[in-house]
Amino acid sequence: MDIKPVLGIIGGSGLYAMEGLDVQSRKVVATPFGTPSSPVVIGQLHDRTIAFLARHGEGHTIMPSEINFRANIYALKSLGVERVLAVSACGSLREDFEPGDIVIPDQLFDNTRQRVRSFFGKGIVVHAGMADPFCPELAGLAADAVESAGGTVHRSGTYITIEGPAFSTRAESNAFRAWGMSIIGMTTSPEAFLAREASMCYAVMAHVTDYDVWRVSEEPVSVELVIRTLKENTALAEQSIRSLVATLPAERACACSQSMKDALITDAAAIPESERDRLGLILDEILD
Repeated sequence: MDIKPVLGIIGGSGLYAMEGLDVQSRKVVATPFGTPSSPVVIGQLHDRTIAFLARHGEGHTIMPSEINFRANIYALKSLGVERVLAVSACGSLREDFEPGDIVIPDQLFDNTRQRVRSFFGKGIVVHAGMADPFCPELAGLAADAVESAGGTVHRSGTYITIEGPAFSTRAESNAFRAWGMSIIGMTTSPEAFLAREASMCYAVMAHVTDYDVWRVSEEPVSVELVIRTLKENTALAEQSIRSLVATLPAERACACSQSMKDALITDAAAIPESERDRLGLILDEILD
């Protein structure tokens, strides 16, 4: 039995708990950035420990712009989580990405306007490398797991994050298509940036629920449409996660743990002691 979680799961719209999870504890984690969206559920799948956090809170009470992304990532990090799989609902901006499909994106475009994207500041300047925002190892394993569960999976695509909570206008949706975006959602930014700053592996399992509003032959995206498709996909998501947990290597073979080694530009001697203490969990790995 694993002592620390082999995987942290951030459940998005439609995935608020894990069927078959042998719950061991529910932890209310205090962080320097406030309270996470929900208690972190620690449990066992295939005799391996995982941590589950509901991104929008229990009962889906938190809007995308209100999510305390920093507290969520920090809470998982404090529990020993090194890999994070985010589960998200998304709209398709491509004909070949159909509702019911799952996309494991390899690129990210941040089109949000009012979110804090970094743990740092207050005397610490860090420039995280984000050329490739998702962990290729974890993304590949997640895609394999979806295939083994019988799902249709796309192993690449660009995810554009919008501020929300409103869905796009047709003009916006068509502009995003012209930019070459593949799927659209409201939560992957700044989650991916923060996971990188915390030297964590991060990948997204994006469930296509609709064609956004660009495809005039389809009904425009709505909450009812999203929920209907998500309900159909929940079993696939859970089976994919179970398969991923069963096959996940004990040790990381990617470079994510070293991704922040050259990101600090502030002279270490100039870092305020108060910030060293407050951010030690993630800062110490950068300074080592």
